[in-house]
Amino acid sequence: MITKTHFRSVLFAGLLASGASVAAAQDLAPLNSDSEPDRIDWSELETTFGALPAPAEGTKVGGVSKTLTNEYWRSLGEGYQNEADKMGVGFAYQAAPSEGDQLGQLSIAENMILQDYNALLLSPQTDNNLQPALESAQAKGITVVNVNDAVIPSVAHYVGNVQRDNGVRVAQWFIDNTEGGKVAVIEGQPGVFAAGQRTDGFTATIEEAGNFEVVASIPANWSRETAYDAASTILQQHPDLIGFYANNDGMALGVVEAVKAADLADQVAVFGTDGISDAYASIRAGDLTGTVDSFPVLTGEVAMEVALRLLAGQDLPRVVATPQALITANNIDAYAVADTEALRATLLAE
Repeated sequence: MITKTHFRSVLFAGLLASGASVAAAQDLAPLNSDSEPDRIDWSELETTFGALPAPAEGTKVGGVSKTLTNEYWRSLGEGYQNEADKMGVGFAYQAAPSEGDQLGQLSIAENMILQDYNALLLSPQTDNNLQPALESAQAKGITVVNVNDAVIPSVAHYVGNVQRDNGVRVAQWFIDNTEGGKVAVIEGQPGVFAAGQRTDGFTATIEEAGNFEVVASIPANWSRETAYDAASTILQQHPDLIGFYANNDGMALGVVEAVKAADLADQVAVFGTDGISDAYASIRAGDLTGTVDSFPVLTGEVAMEVALRLLAGQDLPRVVATPQALITANNIDAYAVADTEALRATLLAE
């Protein structure tokens, strides 16, 4: 079991042992993956750097995710595995039991570091909980890629979408499709880059329009049940509310239940983020208004490709940006495809 004292000692030991790698990390400005200028779009990797080189025989990549109880992270792992199988690379994928088990996730990452993986794909629960693992991996010369959605500030490589744009897209829907009114935000976990960016993107954009009021912005820690409770309270306090934006789909589906229980489904629009299958089903059923899909299977494939390009010695930009799209009943059929090759074609045609 990892204690807080051990957490700090691992970080200190990694800093002492990593030598040049830590010095290099200190040369990097703290990463803001949304605004980092050293970036490339996922669609430009092959045209810029050529075909993906064949990995060295015996290459092994490990993935450490937030939790497998959320479909988004299972889908991300599916994408990792797709690309690993395609390239003949060994791959293992592990995750903490819940999205709140930060020390458990750190323990998993540390164990993987001891198993001689050539690269690690890390999706931290918070911006800081896997910092000790990053330092330990650097000390052993292991390539690390931070993949959605919390951001380790000193990481050298990140793959994921523009988190702020998730909120911006939802706010723009309200601006384009309503006459204004009261709205609310159900936030993710405090201290997570993605949650803060998504919330700020929505709030700043909709308030700038002038005819909206954000009457509540409450963390629900990625929990559907907590989101239900928060939304129920908000609706009691503001029965004239016209909409919610939730930082992920699980919470959005909890909000949908609260809206239906309050008999306000015809009045209140609800949006989520991630594009999980339950969100798509809810949109088709006329319950959830929409979601911002960040295409986790495709993201996983791109992240594995990035790791293998780095192992091949390619000098990639610090951020590889992956796609996203606002999904509603109006365009759901265009994006509801299981085949990522077909999805790639759709996205590239936009």
